[in-house]
Amino acid sequence: MRIRGADGEIAGAGILLSPDRVLTCAHVVDRAAERITAEFVGAAGHTVPAVPARVDACVPQTLDADRDPSGDVALLRLEQPRPAGDAVRLHRLSAPGREVRMYGFPYDHNGGIWFRATVVGGRGRDGQVQLAPTSPGELASPGCSGAGVADSRTGEVIGMVLSATRDRHGNLFSFMSPAETIIRHLPQVHRWTAGRTAVDDRLKSTEGDASAELLDEPFAQRLAAWLRDDGQQVKISVVRRGDGPRAATLRRAITLADRELRTGVSVDRASLDPPETVPSAGGHDLAVDAAGLTAAEIAERIAERMGLWQHPAGSALDRIRAADVTLTLVVVGVDEAVDPPALLELLDVLRAGGSRLLLVFRTAGACHRQACRTLVTEPLRARRARLVERLREVTGPLARALYERRAVVVPDGIRPLDGDLVAAHAALADLTRAPGDPGTGPDLARYERLAERVAARLTRAIGRLDRLHDRREELCGRLRSYHVLHQHAIQGEEDPAVDALYLRAHELLQAGPCDVRAAEAAVDAYTQRVDRHDGQRQNQGGGSSS
Repeated sequence: MRIRGADGEIAGAGILLSPDRVLTCAHVVDRAAERITAEFVGAAGHTVPAVPARVDACVPQTLDADRDPSGDVALLRLEQPRPAGDAVRLHRLSAPGREVRMYGFPYDHNGGIWFRATVVGGRGRDGQVQLAPTSPGELASPGCSGAGVADSRTGEVIGMVLSATRDRHGNLFSFMSPAETIIRHLPQVHRWTAGRTAVDDRLKSTEGDASAELLDEPFAQRLAAWLRDDGQQVKISVVRRGDGPRAATLRRAITLADRELRTGVSVDRASLDPPETVPSAGGHDLAVDAAGLTAAEIAERIAERMGLWQHPAGSALDRIRAADVTLTLVVVGVDEAVDPPALLELLDVLRAGGSRLLLVFRTAGACHRQACRTLVTEPLRARRARLVERLREVTGPLARALYERRAVVVPDGIRPLDGDLVAAHAALADLTRAPGDPGTGPDLARYERLAERVAARLTRAIGRLDRLHDRREELCGRLRSYHVLHQHAIQGEEDPAVDALYLRAHELLQAGPCDVRAAEAAVDAYTQRVDRHDGQRQNQGGGSSS
């Protein structure tokens, strides 16, 4: 849907939520005063219905102390209702990594055009989400603000496009407000939103949790760090029944990490909270209280949040296993589920698929020990083993391939890699002498990045050396063919100057390592001299015969 301001210019887009309500950005209507027109470009027929509208509710964009934006949402009321079948609902879905599309009205596209993007991740404390365009030309631009963001997998509208921003370096970025963030600013939008809230009622903060005595600050800091993605895929904690401060701290972290429940105080004035205890908005995608639930019920809850209801064949566990969707999941009371072993099987499927898991147990019993072993210890041990093998490949076959090729040709234009290999050898030594407990010792994520970085550099260098080697072979063949042709042309006569050029090129090509650039120049000098010499002989021969 297209929105025009009082000046008749296209101001942006909107989402028809009900026959008489339109959602858009506050900045789209802030200059239009009361003269706003909603134009329904997708309506049936050959005309575009234009309906006057007025602002019903508005939360203008503001900047917090860190200059991060917040708000920028507005709800319009149409003077004449539209058909109920034209309206769409917002949908609560986990956002990370989703491919999305939006229909906006940028300059030169008054009739609208599609844009595609991938959800990257959140920014600031408001719960807004960055969009990475599928191609540079698909960056959302003026005229797209207020457009619905539709999930490509399900077709559901999961958010609204905000304005693109340009930083001081000239980089352009575009963002959206997910459904939960919109509802926090405009609670009345809740009735036009589908999908259950991300946090089970028993895990939401209560008024009593606000007491300072109920805050376990070190625990809050660890929770906030994990919810900000500290690199740890699976975190397991114990919060016993009756431990009031720890339970309140957990509920606080879960609530503050939810875009819809997040309090205004923590969004706008985070300095009032203890340092490093406020998690990122959208730090989790789903928080489930497992007490009394079966693994199948929890799997359905997760599949719903992932948007996997469109393929109902098979169990929810099978759908989750087959999907390429990940989420950040909090499960409280794992050991209080109806069948904890079955729940651990589900959680292991999620872990193997790349999801992040915060698991809370009520006791440090057998179920807790099994979870630590199957979800943390064994995967970390396997991860460390894979990393060791990767580093052995880097410091072994890849390094040997590099040295073998460097012995044949000079690595012209290739950065020195000896320092990278020294770092890889040191990392390998550090890992192989690490203690048996994979939860301690080296930072695996840092060493994984090192291994992949060094492997990529070695692979590029080897490719470059192979191309230099191929060029050397081409030059050798060229030099031989020219030499044969020249010897045939001179029929035994000697030319010391030409012979010296040949010997120079031959020596450079046979040197170890060969400086291909210098050899190429020498071969060019020889072949050019041969061309001139043999051409002169032909001209002289032609003149005497006449």
